Amino acid sequence: MDQPGHPGRHPVHPVAAHGACAAQGGVTNTVAAALAREVGGAADVDISIRYDINDQAGADSVDFMDRLGLEFEARKGGKAAVVRPLTDTRWVDIAGHRTKVARLDTPEQFTLPLTLGAGSVATRIGFSSNTSTTALLAARAVGLFRWGSGEKWASLRRSLLYSPGSGGTAHIRVEVTGPGGTGTVTITDPLGQAHLTAAGGLLGLHTVLSDDARPGVSFPESAPEPAAQLAKLESYGVTILRS
Repeated sequence: MDQPGHPGRHPVHPVAAHGACAAQGGVTNTVAAALAREVGGAADVDISIRYDINDQAGADSVDFMDRLGLEFEARKGGKAAVVRPLTDTRWVDIAGHRTKVARLDTPEQFTLPLTLGAGSVATRIGFSSNTSTTALLAARAVGLFRWGSGEKWASLRRSLLYSPGSGGTAHIRVEVTGPGGTGTVTITDPLGQAHLTAAGGLLGLHTVLSDDARPGVSFPESAPEPAAQLAKLESYGVTILRS
């Protein structure tokens, strides 16, 4: 029925908005939520992304480099902490690959404390080439991401990593510690990070279009049955391996 005084215009109903802007379309959030269910909470969440430099993803896949000169806020031990990108490095086993990873500003570090009550959340990134990791950390050490933060230096910043190849595999390790212990999942997508991000976006679309969706803003980890979300991911060709 048309609204009075507005021929051809139909009533507007509240809709659900889904914030799938976290790493890989919110896939990491969903996995963290599923693990939190299994271990009875999320006191600590650690996410490690292994970026394959042979990935065929577009130039936007390295737009995070534009923020590497900016400090960000995350939760540590239940308190707000200011973090400098590419610090707090560590070596992590990701799908059998020993990978050096460093801190990165991502949205789930803000949303998981709000939605899961996580006391600490840390997301780090490393690369399939140790040379690329070393080059990125060296660039930070000489201040490239501070003095070279403008548009003028965008091509230089991105050239450090963006050289799309014949195809790569996306790997992410998610570890959640709660009252019941620690749960770990390794996410693997042989079609690369663009496909993994699309899969996460599709999950979000199904969530907001479901019959039980509520008006307002939600996040990927807010889905009522995260385990069911993981099953959907697997049906899209994504491997979810628990360890």
